[in-house]
Amino acid sequence: MRQLLVQQIDPQACPTQGLSTFNKVICLAILLSTLLAIIETEPVLTTNWPQLFWWANLAFLLLFSAELALRIYIAPYTQAHLGQSRWRFLSSGWTLLDLLVLLTFMPLSEELQLLVIRLLRVFRIVRLSRLSRFNASLNLLIQAVRKRKMELGISFIIAMSLLLTTSILLYLVEGSSNPEDFGSIPRAMWWSIATLTTVGYGDVTPLSPLGKICAGITALIGIGIVAMPTGILAAAFSEAYQKAKVQSGPTEQ
Repeated sequence: MRQLLVQQIDPQACPTQGLSTFNKVICLAILLSTLLAIIETEPVLTTNWPQLFWWANLAFLLLFSAELALRIYIAPYTQAHLGQSRWRFLSSGWTLLDLLVLLTFMPLSEELQLLVIRLLRVFRIVRLSRLSRFNASLNLLIQAVRKRKMELGISFIIAMSLLLTTSILLYLVEGSSNPEDFGSIPRAMWWSIATLTTVGYGDVTPLSPLGKICAGITALIGIGIVAMPTGILAAAFSEAYQKAKVQSGPTEQ
């Protein structure tokens, strides 16, 4: 019985066979509970069908509580926590996150619908991150980010430096002629963010010829700013995928 539970609940127990029926149900429940959290922010729906949302929250609370209890029970026999105590599993980051998310499903009266409670209910969307433990591609992406954290950090520093530089430049060039949009460096930063990320809302634009020249140069630089972390992540993901493919090759054969 215990071995069957491990095979059904631990996604690493049989990695070559894909998700078990139990974990497929949990993944679907995570997606549905996230959808419920999104829908609950619409007051018209929660006002018209309060009982429906109450029972839905209760159902998810019971399901995820049972899942967590089973994971705690099998923890010492899983690949990730083999030989460890259940207390060690309870103190892990994923388990603490699960416990916090469970609180967001507690059915509450209208008197308790305070800002803090609303924030907790929206927080359950974070549970989507749990899908990464069931998805090899998401795990590879996480590995790629960890492996290239130094390069990504450098690209972030470069982006922040360019953001500050272009904001100061446009503040100096446009500040006097267009004080509403560029009258301070923080105001100019909004334009720099939109331009460097190639979003270009168009709500804030320079008016002087020199300002337009600076804006054009900033827009061209923005292409490189977006491409830099994208290229780093793509290369790291490809490398992690090839490595995982080589490692799983003998197992699949």
